[in-house]
Amino acid sequence: MPDGIAYGGDWNPEQWPEETWEQDVALMREAGVNRVSVGIFSWSSLEPVEGVFDFGWFDRVMDLLAENGIGANLATPTASPPPWFSDAYPQALPVDADGRRLHHGSRQGFCPSSPIYREKALRVAEQVALRYRDHPALVLWHVHNEYGCHNARCYCDTSAAAFRDWLRGRYGTLDVLNDAWGTAFWSQRYSDWAQILPPRATPSLPNPAQQLDFRRFSSDALIELYVAERDLLKQLTPDVPATTNLMAGAHWDMDCWAFAAEMDVVSTDHYLIGARRERHIDLAFAADYARSLNGGRPWLLMEHSTSAVNWQPRNLAKTPGELRRNSLTHLARGADGIMFFQWRQSRSGAEKWHSAMLPHAGTDTKIWREVAALGAELAALGDVAGSTVKADVALLLDHSSVWAQDHPAQPTAELDPVEEAKRWHAALWRAGVTCDLAHPEADLTGYRLVVVPQLYLVSDAGAANLEEFARRGGAVVVGPYSGIVDEHDRVRLGGYPGAWRDLLGVSVEEFFPLDEPIRLASGATGSVWSEAARVTTAKVLDTYATGEPAWTRNEFGDGAAHYLTTLLDDAALAEVLATACREAGVSAVAASVAGVEVVRRSHPDGRSFLFCINHTTEDAAVTTPAGGTVTVAAGDAVVIPG
Repeated sequence: MPDGIAYGGDWNPEQWPEETWEQDVALMREAGVNRVSVGIFSWSSLEPVEGVFDFGWFDRVMDLLAENGIGANLATPTASPPPWFSDAYPQALPVDADGRRLHHGSRQGFCPSSPIYREKALRVAEQVALRYRDHPALVLWHVHNEYGCHNARCYCDTSAAAFRDWLRGRYGTLDVLNDAWGTAFWSQRYSDWAQILPPRATPSLPNPAQQLDFRRFSSDALIELYVAERDLLKQLTPDVPATTNLMAGAHWDMDCWAFAAEMDVVSTDHYLIGARRERHIDLAFAADYARSLNGGRPWLLMEHSTSAVNWQPRNLAKTPGELRRNSLTHLARGADGIMFFQWRQSRSGAEKWHSAMLPHAGTDTKIWREVAALGAELAALGDVAGSTVKADVALLLDHSSVWAQDHPAQPTAELDPVEEAKRWHAALWRAGVTCDLAHPEADLTGYRLVVVPQLYLVSDAGAANLEEFARRGGAVVVGPYSGIVDEHDRVRLGGYPGAWRDLLGVSVEEFFPLDEPIRLASGATGSVWSEAARVTTAKVLDTYATGEPAWTRNEFGDGAAHYLTTLLDDAALAEVLATACREAGVSAVAASVAGVEVVRRSHPDGRSFLFCINHTTEDAAVTTPAGGTVTVAAGDAVVIPG
């Protein structure tokens, strides 16, 4: 990452007459743009006919950037194969679970396991790298684009063969696989590897472990594609870092923990989803996730929107000031780059109604004025770059657990582990407590409190990791339907929550999903879920009207673990988490003010920056850690150096 904050967006000059390019770059300079992503969807322009490359136009693009001091996140254009590819190699097109082959006409039209796709993708990536490896505009390799956004899983015969190879590597023998998958059920025992298929459409419910492993395999296949391109680029440009834009917090088809481990710097895309109410908290979740994926180090926001997107049922435009607040929230939570899709709003194509830095209406617009003002502000905040965010709380999240719980044969379809994780994160946000996300097997040293909203699946190593954290003095809060199965989706016998019965001092014998809310002795309510639990060593802090435990606390080693047997209402959940924070010695950066986000970034040398972002329609007074008071106007943001 360069000095200062990277600022800009995707530039797609191939979509426009060349006479607009000079105007584009002049306006970029006016807006304070210092970085653009180029070449992302340019495969058909760079290789219009198989084996015939045309770099003349792209040379002029790269030279124009260098002449104007704008760095390039240079993409390998492999996310969108040209028409000639699907015409010549139809066997490389993706196939869905119903056996339908998907055709060319959008993007990501390829099977991730296709050897011919990999061959052609590596060839064009190599040509781009050979051409521009010494170009002064090259700052960062942008490998592919949003892996798996539209082709996360392919069910073709090529994928089936690759899946079998992956399973051989994981299990070694069919006996081990049959045991892990529980194939004695419904007479599914395999006697030959060739009998194993992806979980294609079946008359009834698919094997849960087969479905889970196919999700894992499919994620690994995409990571393998990234690694192949990255390694090629490293051979040719060893000093140029590489990344790809994940969609952390919004796209759950890839194991982002595993993917991030292969990246020089984590970059991600984020778009607001749904109604206006508290969308900024979902944004904070995604930003905290991106920071956590990069091990707490600064990360890059590769894409977000200046205003409306084009792919939701109702595409809400951003209100005045929302563009700035969104951008500063990402910056506050560790981003060292604020970039958009895209620079110039498209005139044609599927994304012509997606907002951009330079809108259809031109520069006499709200969007342009806010884009230019943000560029000037980020330039003035250049010293923020390189600083980090310290969190005392970690929230455990694992893609395998999300995938396993996604199987249709569950006690209720109303338990959503991702939404529950976001709800707990939101409760901490409202309390002013910054939270990291962590894999269950990650090093938890340095945290005071670990929360586990809903972790249906956990490995033995992950289970022991949380126990050891509590034993060493940490505070833990675990939500319902956690610790239930092992890494193969096999139930942990002896009573729920299997992996953590000792840690929590509770034993559950039966689940009772709810069709209406249930009242607790404290006056709180639970919804969706309840459990028939009894305490073994825990103390009961709240009960159902029947007297069965709803909230318990168990001392464990030098620490303590809380357990909830229902989905508490927001106010009651906030009280549980506040109790755990007090026990753990966790406090907010500043006294909590409703709707005002306060986050601190710090340098090792002691310099710090306090971000105060007011998401309300009323002015707010924030008490700073130094004891002073700062007034943050309605919808405004203030950054205080310290």
